[in-house]
Amino acid sequence: MILPGDVIGFSGKGLVSDAINLVTLGIPRWGLSHVGIVAIYKGNLVIFESTTLDDEACYITGKQCAGVQAHELFHRVDLYDGRVSHYPLNRPLIGLESVRLTCFLMSFLGKSYDTIGAVRSGGVAFSYVESWLRPSNMESIFCSELVASAHKHLGRFCPRNEISYNPNKLIRAERREGVLKTCTRLR
Repeated sequence: MILPGDVIGFSGKGLVSDAINLVTLGIPRWGLSHVGIVAIYKGNLVIFESTTLDDEACYITGKQCAGVQAHELFHRVDLYDGRVSHYPLNRPLIGLESVRLTCFLMSFLGKSYDTIGAVRSGGVAFSYVESWLRPSNMESIFCSELVASAHKHLGRFCPRNEISYNPNKLIRAERREGVLKTCTRLR
């Protein structure tokens, strides 16, 4: 069962996904090249993500953008060309946490994609040094930065600086810290 706050991980079949995995210590076509976070909007499960793929309008704003957008979860999963995995929260959201999450994510809709931040998050030493030199800036956002910030907002994850997390590093850290359970493959 997929619930708000859960993470959806994507592993594409293309060269860009392969390159992302290589620089983030993932295995091409197996490790993650993109992540998004599940929330509820008007009773529907949606995935909030920051991506440069803007071929489909945001489910909430109706606009196409390269940056933070939302899509109907199962529609997004069905259209994806590659592996899709579900990483459930170790402890489901309770009470108003789901509403807090949705409100937090809605505040970022339309923010531009942080290409430089995404590149800087690659590699072990580079992302570590960058996290000390460059403070978190939510004016533009990349995918794993959005997820790490949302989990931090909920008090589930306490990163020193969200910009140092690429998709593979984020999932490894959240699994190690007990934020997420083992994944199940959706496709």
